[in-house]
Amino acid sequence: MSFEKDDKVVLNDKHSEFDGETGTVTQVIESMFGEPTYTISFDEGQEVGIAEDQLEAADEDAADEDDE
Repeated sequence: MSFEKDDKVVLNDKHSEFDGETGTVTQVIESMFGEPTYTISFDEGQEVGIAEDQLEAADEDAADEDDE
């Protein structure tokens, strides 16, 4: 699944302090191998160079709860 700017996503990276958190795609960059990498913004910071297989679409209900 490909993501676009402003999509809500959940990061799955056990090495990241943001593992399991919902964030927003702020930038999509195509690598030299033709694969997109993403910059994800969270409340407490951001992660850069995230591969597509480390992301999953956020549940819309969960994203709405974060806004409250």
